[in-house]
Amino acid sequence: MMKIEHIGIAVNDLDASNQVFEKLLGRAAYKQEIVEGEKVKVSFFQSGDLKVELLQATDEESPIARFLRQQKEGIHHLAFAVENIREEVKRLKAEGFTFLNEAAKDGADNKLIVFLHPKSTNGVLVELCQDKNAYG
Repeated sequence: MMKIEHIGIAVNDLDASNQVFEKLLGRAAYKQEIVEGEKVKVSFFQSGDLKVELLQATDEESPIARFLRQQKEGIHHLAFAVENIREEVKRLKAEGFTFLNEAAKDGADNKLIVFLHPKSTNGVLVELCQDKNAYG
């Protein structure tokens, strides 16, 4: 069973956006890191059982930079936590979903990630994520 793990929000200025979300949620980000493979700098905020991930591009050709040029700041993706990312990819492929990457890769917050193509998910970029510690 999947549950929503986090909502990713693309931002132009991570420091300024951190201040906005600190005020909004009444707490500081619990983590900030750079994910070299995705060319992005991120901050995470806990909000109940869910997280909010703010994403700032570190390269003008990164997926987040391209998104911001086309869409402006806002919701970028919806992430679902899965217990077995390989099995979920197989299951969803059999259901007809298309992936941007089928092999799990390193993501932020100690996760392995894959992305489903928005064309197969009603225009929403969907991320599947699994804790690296639970990957076998």
